[in-house]
Amino acid sequence: MTEPISEVIITAGDEPWLLAFTRSLVEQRLAACGQHSPIRSIYRWNGEICDDGEVRVALHTRQSLVSAIIERARAEHSYDVPCVLALPVLGGNTDYLAWVVESTIDPPADQP
Repeated sequence: MTEPISEVIITAGDEPWLLAFTRSLVEQRLAACGQHSPIRSIYRWNGEICDDGEVRVALHTRQSLVSAIIERARAEHSYDVPCVLALPVLGGNTDYLAWVVESTIDPPADQP
């Protein structure tokens, strides 16, 4: 593997929106894939405990593309404070990791 890989997790209450968002990231080659799962979130918001059904996507991408995904999520998500977490991938099937790199674009030259 020549470039570090990350898993970017995003949650949303609007499943069709998250599916479309994921599809756009894959089409634009910012992510190699996105794996969706239904979840239940319990959290504190505005002083109240909330309990809501949501959907979660785990995106696989180059570490160098994480900031672009975060920016897109912050700009397009309906939540005031969307959950967007990037986790480093420390290992895995080397063929799969190479596929993630091959399936995504090189970051713009002005990206770190």
